[in-house]
Order: sequence, then structure tokens, then C-alpha cells
Amino acid sequence: MLKERNRTPFLLIAALMLAGCAAPKQQPQLNKLHNQVGKLNAEMRQLTQQAASLEQQNMLNSTSDQGAWLLPATNTAVALKSQAGEVRLSLSHIEGEANGTRALLHIRATAEKTLPPFTAQVEWGEMDPITGKPLQVDSQSQLISVKDSLLPRSEVTVPLRLSNITPEQLGYVRVHGIVVQGSPQPANATP
Repeated sequence: MLKERNRTPFLLIAALMLAGCAAPKQQPQLNKLHNQVGKLNAEMRQLTQQAASLEQQNMLNSTSDQGAWLLPATNTAVALKSQAGEVRLSLSHIEGEANGTRALLHIRATAEKTLPPFTAQVEWGEMDPITGKPLQVDSQSQLISVKDSLLPRSEVTVPLRLSNITPEQLGYVRVHGIVVQGSPQPANATP
């Protein structure tokens, strides 16, 4: 019985020593696992936000018979039927600059025929944080011009300067009012 009593504290001390030795080896793995979970949570939040924005963009475009709405968070292209023909629009490289935001607007000819030169109105602004709808009260706009014809399935990139709004505030870009211009010039677009 006495031997049994002496053995219990020894086993307890040995177990604690082994646990102490094992813990530092497992700590880096545990930290790595926590980092991976954190990254997965961030990716999940981003995908959830992107899905909500895509749903909102689809809703705006389904109720719009004039123009196309592009929401920066969606990272997807939108088709627009116009008097010039059908075009596919998308945004990329949305970055801050001294007086606001700069971005690239990609315009792609989707039909089997050449698109003539045209102008279009580009409007931008914030989204209402409560309703999730575009705030057009403080929106701004600019006229863009595609001076060369677009061959079928070719694309042109138009740099945009979206003043007085940061990339974080930029809720939407709307392209509308496409008007065909005079005589076509030779195509100068990248396929």
C-alpha cells in the first residue's frame, strides 16, 4: 500500500512533465491551424459579400431597360444592349488616387458584327447603407468615347477617373446613354 502511494505522485509528476514537453511542440501547429481558420473566415466573408453584391447587381440590371449597373464588389461582367450593338462591360483595377478613384472600364463587342464608334455616359456614386440602393443624389458622371470601331469579340479599355469618392465608398458605376458617332474609323482594339 505504501508503494502504491509513492507511485501515484511519481506518475502524476511524470505525466505533467510529458505534457509540458509536448505542449511547445504542438503550439506552432495550433497557431498554424488558428491562422488557417482565420484566413478561411476572411475568404468566406469576402465570398458572402461578393454573392450579395452580385444578387444586388442582377436585381438592378433586371429592372433597368436603359444602361447597365456595375457593382465593384461583384467582379463580374454585365451585358448591355444599345443602339451601337450589344457590349459586355466590366470593371478592374479599382484604386485610390489623390482626388478619388481610378478604374478601368472594359468594353467588349459580343455580337458578330463590328460596333461603330460611340460615346456613353458613365455615372458613379455610393450605395445607401440601409436600403442597399444606389444614392443618385450625390452621383457624378462623365462622358466617355470609343473612337474606333470594335471588331466582333474585341475589347477596348477605357480609363476612368471617378473624382470625389474613395474606392471604399464607390458603390456603383452605371453606363448608359450610348450614342453612335459619325463614320467608322479602322479598328484599334485588342482581341
